Amino acid sequence: MNYNYCFHAIVFLSLFISFVECQQFSFEETKLNNNNGETGIGERWAVLVAGSNTYSNYRHQADVCHAYQILKKGGLEDENIIVFMYDDIAFAGENPRPGIIINNPYGPDVYYGVPKDYTGENATADNLLGVILGNRRALTGGSGKVVDSGPDDTIFIYYADHGSPGCVSMPHGIPLYAKDLIHTLKKKYEANAYKSMVIYIEACESGSMFDGLLPNNWNIYAITAANPEEGSYAFYCDIEEYGTCLGDVFSISWMEDSDKHDMSQETLQQQYEVVKRRTGFDTPSRSHVMQYGDTSLGNQLLYTYIGRINPQITNRTFINRSLSVARKTVAVNQRDVELFYLRRKFENAREGSQQKIEVEKKLNSEISQRQYVDRGMNHIATSLFGQQNGLHLLEYVRPAGQPLVDDWDCLKMFVKIYEEKCGTLTTYGKKYTRAMANMCNFGIKEEHMNMASTKACSNEFSTPWSSLQDGVQHD
Repeated sequence: MNYNYCFHAIVFLSLFISFVECQQFSFEETKLNNNNGETGIGERWAVLVAGSNTYSNYRHQADVCHAYQILKKGGLEDENIIVFMYDDIAFAGENPRPGIIINNPYGPDVYYGVPKDYTGENATADNLLGVILGNRRALTGGSGKVVDSGPDDTIFIYYADHGSPGCVSMPHGIPLYAKDLIHTLKKKYEANAYKSMVIYIEACESGSMFDGLLPNNWNIYAITAANPEEGSYAFYCDIEEYGTCLGDVFSISWMEDSDKHDMSQETLQQQYEVVKRRTGFDTPSRSHVMQYGDTSLGNQLLYTYIGRINPQITNRTFINRSLSVARKTVAVNQRDVELFYLRRKFENAREGSQQKIEVEKKLNSEISQRQYVDRGMNHIATSLFGQQNGLHLLEYVRPAGQPLVDDWDCLKMFVKIYEEKCGTLTTYGKKYTRAMANMCNFGIKEEHMNMASTKACSNEFSTPWSSLQDGVQHD
């Protein structure tokens, strides 16, 4: 009797231990999926921003849609992924595959399932800052989703679009200025509303959004596609069927790296090294990928922010074909993509057709508009500083570690004055925000900027792009 009792007790104890171990494994697996497998880490949040519109800027929305698919596969829920995009690409008349967006010539549809949180006129800088802060009262339109994060949560922010010294564009309304972004991040930090944050920015002069501005003690790690004084590059630009670029070098570098790795085995620093190499060395046209803020966060694993992908289920054939195409593809400076797009359309249009005539007009208009901006800014600079000093002012770059401008309100005011007198700053024209920042740093007064801009863009110099006409806007 005692023997039977002991036997059954041992069997029961063994089953109980197995049950506990099974439950513990299940708990650990759940914790890995939901809480990154680290004690004290809460939810993962992500904000994805495509800052442009129009079909010629196809790549930015393609980048953001691809990023969404990575996050989704990595286990983030839609309620924690907030997407800004104009949403005018998938069903654009020029899209050869209506309802489908790709980020690679051999890539899958990345548009399917993407949340439409802030689209069209709701994709604004003010809404973006409100979303990051978790301030629903600051929103105007959109889904109302915000980063409602707590002190144990992680946040990933990815932005892709055109940039210029000190700001990045948004699909609608005024651009996002570096100072406003930094101010918002500071408020988020002071509210103890996250554990750590990672920001990736794809844009020309994107380093100027953080250089001399983002401290290293806010638990924020940022990498940018370019340093504060250079352009970033569009990629996969020679796919004749599409006639425009499908992605951007920096963006496809980090995303294609994420596609082929188990992100529980790769750190942020390791991905930075891969992206830095591909963006800065492996393409004919290059930019310098930069790090800012708390670089010690680079030791953390990617899945802490952007999820976990099992490499066994990744499409290896797609990746191998992508790498093969990447070695031969064309990279184009972001500011020149509009010209590239129009020239490609002109070349492909049938000789003597109405389409060829219309495209030629748009191409000539784009070239003339650039010349107009160059003449106007040269005239303003030389009026304020003289011929030699004025030309130097247009190109002067502050030493690394210094912010673009000391008085951000002055910069905003000078941009406003220029646009009132000379017309909206286009993607190309926005490169001159550095010159306007230099004017502020050298103490130029509002009335002097007003007079110089009026003189540069008066009737004598008036063209279809001056403020005396309708102006031209290329986001």
